[in-house]
Amino acid sequence: MNKYVKYGLIGILVVAVLAATVYFLKQNSTPAELYKTETVERKDIVNKVIVTGKVIPEDEINIKPQISGIIDKIILEEGVKVNAGDLIAVIKVVPNEQSLNQAAGRVRNAELALNNAKIEYDRNKVLFDRGVISSQDFNNLKLTFDQATQELKNAQADYQIIKKGSSGGSASANTNIRATVSGTILEIPVKEGDQVIQSNNFNDGTTIATIADMSKMIFEGEVDEAEVGKLHVGMPLDISLGALETQKFSAKLKFIAPKGVEEEGAVQFKIEGDLALTDSTTYVRAGYSANASIVLEEKKDVLAIKEALLQFDKETEKPYVEVEVGENEFERKDLELGVSDGIDVEVVSGLDEKAKVKIWNKLEKKSDAD
Repeated sequence: MNKYVKYGLIGILVVAVLAATVYFLKQNSTPAELYKTETVERKDIVNKVIVTGKVIPEDEINIKPQISGIIDKIILEEGVKVNAGDLIAVIKVVPNEQSLNQAAGRVRNAELALNNAKIEYDRNKVLFDRGVISSQDFNNLKLTFDQATQELKNAQADYQIIKKGSSGGSASANTNIRATVSGTILEIPVKEGDQVIQSNNFNDGTTIATIADMSKMIFEGEVDEAEVGKLHVGMPLDISLGALETQKFSAKLKFIAPKGVEEEGAVQFKIEGDLALTDSTTYVRAGYSANASIVLEEKKDVLAIKEALLQFDKETEKPYVEVEVGENEFERKDLELGVSDGIDVEVVSGLDEKAKVKIWNKLEKKSDAD
């Protein structure tokens, strides 16, 4: 073989070996993974809780009948504004046959007793005028006559009440259902022809109408037991209604239930807040679903990082991050944390401004096949 060819092949082999060596050295000196970092910044952090609930009138008054009967006529409709005393409906009395018969019998007995007392009274009055009987005996007979007269009046009045709903023969006093307060009629749950009963010791009675003052509305919602301890009366609420997405309403927390109710394994506490309404406020209907935002803590212009950057010591469970100190070189920094809004968290100590924190828990993008 020609020595020049031989030396040429040897030279090519040496160059190839050197190139391979350089390539492998570069591969070994390059880190397996370069971590991205995020810079510590100053931010405003607001820790708030969102409470779901509804908007309802502060007071709802149920109008109930003073006597049992059947709805004869409904005068007004739901949604109408009324003043105290306005006529809402009229009841027709349908007397109980047994009670009516007993009342009629009482009237007849009272008439018989009165007739007998009158006969005795008239006979003894003649004797008294002649001086035959004493004044005391005559007064006793007069008392019996007066009592019989009054008993007949009472029996007749009871009979009229059972038959017509009023002792005076006109049932308007009891059968006319009128508004007891001024406001808006929210609901009339009965129809003409429905039977209604009066309120008594054993029954709440039938509700003819529900009236409320729509200018006095409250937010009513429920707060989890984990958050209720951070609330206090007087805290401001920011109310948003599902039906009025463009409007926000202010309110003040006025009530926190002293006792919780367990719902699906979680204890909930009812809260109420007075809704601030003005004459220019869009009409708010009772029962609108609403969300109340309550600010628990707020920090302005503080050092903050994303909570996703935090790591926790397996033994102490204390938070820490890894801070870049060189190219792809990181150093552990233990942190003291403050207010969190669920996304960003305040760094009280452990980091300097502009420090670069390693993004260690980067999520891999799912493939289309997943």
